[in-house]
Amino acid sequence: MALGGNPVFNGKNFRTAARGNNPAAYGSTALAGQSAMNQQQLEHLYNQPAAGPADTGRMTFDDVIVKTILSIGVVLLGAAIPAFLFPQFALPLMIVGLIGGFVLGLVNAFKREPVPALILAYSALEGMFLGGLTMFLEAIYPNIALQALLGTVSVFAVTLVLFKSGKVRATPKAMKIFMIAMIGYALFSLVNLGLMLFGVTNDPWGLRGASIPGTDIPFGLVIGVFAIGLAAFSLVIDFTSISEGVKNGAPRKYSWTAAFGLTVTLIWLYVEFIRVIAIMRGNE
Repeated sequence: MALGGNPVFNGKNFRTAARGNNPAAYGSTALAGQSAMNQQQLEHLYNQPAAGPADTGRMTFDDVIVKTILSIGVVLLGAAIPAFLFPQFALPLMIVGLIGGFVLGLVNAFKREPVPALILAYSALEGMFLGGLTMFLEAIYPNIALQALLGTVSVFAVTLVLFKSGKVRATPKAMKIFMIAMIGYALFSLVNLGLMLFGVTNDPWGLRGASIPGTDIPFGLVIGVFAIGLAAFSLVIDFTSISEGVKNGAPRKYSWTAAFGLTVTLIWLYVEFIRVIAIMRGNE
């Protein structure tokens, strides 16, 4: 889930493009243009308000918000396909969404330039996966979708408030700890998946469904809370990347990259919440 970190903001291509929006780089061109203007035109330009980010093609917070809402909207539309339109094909649609979303997620993460069509296609496929997963779990645990959604929105809101207040930051030390934790969580998830595929464990959640020795606490509850914490810090990385992009005058097209990163992290957060809640309710 390192996708949520928006690595393209730190890439050479992004930094070069951001510097390209610096008006100082065009000093000689501006002087040459001014010499060809008459006094009236110069006075007219002087009296005009300063050009804002939208006028110079730079990324703004509004751009990111609009594109993120659009991306999440496509996720919801994709979720409606297996959940409401074709529930009889929910399982194959969920599998197609899972595999297709994973592939497009990698493609979007490593592309040097954001492609809106691919980002929205990713959102639609992930929506199909989430719709199928939610449909199955909702049938077993009524209202679990609402609970997971409230948990996701709450963590997003709290993380955003803490970030804006300056209480949490993606410092170099925190980033190192995050990367180590992410690698550990990824290894656990791969091992758990392997045990489930090869029939070593019959629990539908694999090792997550086992209880901690000497207690009735599901191991999945502990690992789930840990994963939610990782996803929350991934949001901090997203917010930091977006703030730096806007501050450094990144091209407007990178607002799609920011929207993609936020969408990936929010989907991850929702999946972790719905899995933790399902494990808790199944253990009652």
